[in-house]
Parts: sequence; structure tokens; C-alpha cells
Amino acid sequence: MTVPLLLKGFEIELFTGRANGDNVGVAVEAARELNGFVTEPDHRNLEYITAPEASYGPLLEALLAPRRQLRQWLAGRTLTLLPGSTLSLGDPDRFERSDPSNPYHALIESSYGTRVVTASIHINLGIADITPLFRSLRLIRCEAALLLALSASSPFLGGQITGAHSQRWLQFPLTPASVPLFEDHAHYVSWIEDQLKAGAMHNVRHLWTSVRPNGPQRPHELNRLELRICDLITDPALLLAVTTLLELRVLMVQQDPNRLDPFRASSLSPEALQALCDQNDAAVARTSLDADLRHWRDGRSLPCRTWIAELRADVTPLAETLGLAQQLEPIDTVLQNGNQAMRWLDAVQNGASIPEVIQMGIKEMALQEQTHAQKTGALG
Repeated sequence: MTVPLLLKGFEIELFTGRANGDNVGVAVEAARELNGFVTEPDHRNLEYITAPEASYGPLLEALLAPRRQLRQWLAGRTLTLLPGSTLSLGDPDRFERSDPSNPYHALIESSYGTRVVTASIHINLGIADITPLFRSLRLIRCEAALLLALSASSPFLGGQITGAHSQRWLQFPLTPASVPLFEDHAHYVSWIEDQLKAGAMHNVRHLWTSVRPNGPQRPHELNRLELRICDLITDPALLLAVTTLLELRVLMVQQDPNRLDPFRASSLSPEALQALCDQNDAAVARTSLDADLRHWRDGRSLPCRTWIAELRADVTPLAETLGLAQQLEPIDTVLQNGNQAMRWLDAVQNGASIPEVIQMGIKEMALQEQTHAQKTGALG
């Protein structure tokens, strides 16, 4: 039986700056002059959103076309795109407002400061039916740390080594501080309403957690799962591999909820599962693939790399059925060679300076775009 692929879309946040790695904010001008780009509260980063696509072929071009457009626009200003998910060489003590008159931006700055000045990838999967959506949310919440481990790319902040592999996830203000695994839609709606009344959330968008439901009119009208935990993944092949892994897990929990819905398949209570998820996320933010984690099924301890390899094996039969097996191969490369944060830290250990590492990342990012454009004929 053929399993239809889900609609997929991305929200991509990017830093801009000079070829030496210094952060330079141009989000307001870029959003004004380029279609599809929007500002963040701090003008040193900006965002674009891709239209939903089910097929992975068009999805690759949807990811890269805006990046090429932005890169060309930046080149006219002697600027470029910067890799990484934090202000690697920027000033983390100064907030640079993109819209000084925006009251919500003022609230963000006063509440969180530059903790929110990060770049990431949000992956959205279309799931229109409410029951499968909340099943998927529970499973992905329990496995989100593994996707952060593959994507970690923020070991630096303000020209210093932070001691973390995802400084972004450690510093970003998870809001509210405690988020349950939702039992169903009614639980989610009542919980959101309680948070708004208590002032723990300022609006329905102010749920900043590893994965959340999304839709045209939250909390009542929902049609997609939004994974928010991943650091910026500049390599499009790896981003599509992570997206494929995510989609396969969502398809699998829909097919076999008794085996994969944590509320059915785990020996742990919902409260224990919530604590386990939060602890795993924090552990991976610190040491990514080298972290020791606890499995949601029974709480047993296992290395992050081992768990990802198990997950990789578990999704392979469905991947082969759907013709997606080859697309997962970049995950094997990360397991063998490390994620971007680990490779950057190895380079520093071997004598490179942090600016040199970022400059190498800038060149690598540009080369990846060029290579994929040549494959697809996007350069003409």
C-alpha cells in the first residue's frame, strides 16, 4: 500500500554579516526590498518561509532559491550569509532592534534580551486530523533531542567557546517553563487558555518549546506539527535527511500508535515523560551526539548515537517502501564525522581560531548552494 507523503514547509532564520564573520544587521532593508523575507526583533537575523510541498524534489529548490536571492542582494552590500545559530562573533550584550516602535519587540527585548537572537530551522508537517496530530506531537516531543543532536551548530557566542554544542537551545527562553505532553486537543486548548490568563504566555504564538501544534487559528484550528528544536542546518542534504527522518516517524506512529505513541507504549507516567524530554533536550544541547540519554519507552539510559542508529534502522523499511532510503544517508555521515558544532570545535582544538572556523563555514555554505544549484540546473 502506498503511503502518501505529508506536506512540508520550513521557516528558516539566518544571520547576515561580513566575510570575516562579523554580524551586520540588514533585516529591515532586506524585508523591504526582497519578497518573502521578514524581520525578527533583532535586525541581525531575518527569516523566510517556504510554501508547503509534499515531494522532496521541489522542496530542495524552495529552500535554496530564497537563499540565493538573499546572497546576491547581500553581495551588493559586501555582505554574506553566516552559518551557526548564535552570535558567534557578534555582541551578545547589545540588542539591535529592527523596529524600535513595535511594542511586542519592546516586550521581547525587556523580557529576554539577546537570548532570543538566534537562527534556527523550524520544520512543519501537515497533519489535518487532530488525533494523529497529537499522537505525533507526543512521539516527536520524546525524540526531539535526537534531531537537535544531528543539527547542533552553535558552540560559540561573542567570539568565545561556550562549552555547549547548541548554545542556542541552552540560552533560548523556553516558554512557558513547563509544557506537558498533551493528551488531546481539549487538553491543549484548556492549557493554552490557562497560560494566557496567568500571563505565562503573551499570545497564542508565545509557546516556545521543542515541538508544538500550529494552524490557522490557534489553539482551536490546527493543521500541522512544528518542530522548533533544530539549530540552523546550512547543508540542504542534511536538512532534507532530518526532515525525512521526522516525517517517517510521524507516518509510523499513525500506522502503529500502540507501539509508538508514548502514552500507549511507555511504562512512564506523563509527568515522568515530560521531565525525561526536557532533561534529554538539555543534555543534547550540552554534548549533542556524545550525550547519555534516557529512552521514553522505559527510561533506560543509552548513548545518543546509539539511539539515533536504532531510529535509523527502525525507519529504514518504510523509507525503502517510499523510495526515501538514500535521502537518509547524510545522517550516517553525521554519526560518523560529527555534527557542525563538533567539527568546528575539533578545528579549534587543532589550532584554528574561531573567526577562521566561521570563515570556513561561510565558504562551505556558499559552496553547498552552488553545488545543489548546478545539480538542479538552477544556475541556468
